[in-house]
Amino acid sequence: MENKSVPKATLQRYPIYLKALRQLKSLGIERVMSSELSDYVQIKSTTIRRDLSFLGTLGKQGFGYEVDDLIEIFNEKLGVDFDEKIILLGAGNLGQALMNYNRWSYIVGEIVCAFDIDEKKVNRDYSIPVYPLDELEERIPEGCRIAILTVSKDVQKTVNRLAKLGIRGIVDFTHEHIIVPKDVTVKAVDVVSAIQELVFETNAINE
Repeated sequence: MENKSVPKATLQRYPIYLKALRQLKSLGIERVMSSELSDYVQIKSTTIRRDLSFLGTLGKQGFGYEVDDLIEIFNEKLGVDFDEKIILLGAGNLGQALMNYNRWSYIVGEIVCAFDIDEKKVNRDYSIPVYPLDELEERIPEGCRIAILTVSKDVQKTVNRLAKLGIRGIVDFTHEHIIVPKDVTVKAVDVVSAIQELVFETNAINE
């Protein structure tokens, strides 16, 4: 399926559905109605049915959707790998918060290990192992494609190393300008900008 044929708003809701479906499966639920999924994710059932229609003819009126079938379709048609191995670069305060985030497994995978230049953060009692950044090349999990970047020093140098190791997607919390090869995608996370946009939109609504 070509992502460009699906509205951006729909694509942004797909991870929400996926997470809910994975949770439902973990609870032993095999079939779900759009109205039930609506209550679960707080999205209108008409919107859910329209969003899912982009994936093909799914479900039957009065019967609902097979949870396993939906998960499989998302996996095959959207190229989602629920066992994605994610690495974290930077085990500072933000990095530790991300390591402790407990909802990864129902979306696309999990953070399997982290790296940091501070020896005090290595081998501490975190939820996942933290290795020295110098050992990135030998410690990176096989097949790893996604990295979360929260480092504050030598950012471009670290990005260059990641690209050479086969990383194809970077979630960037650094706020620094980085250059990547054409086959590497960067998603910058800027909380301050998000808050500024929210304040602007809120003020516009109240005017």
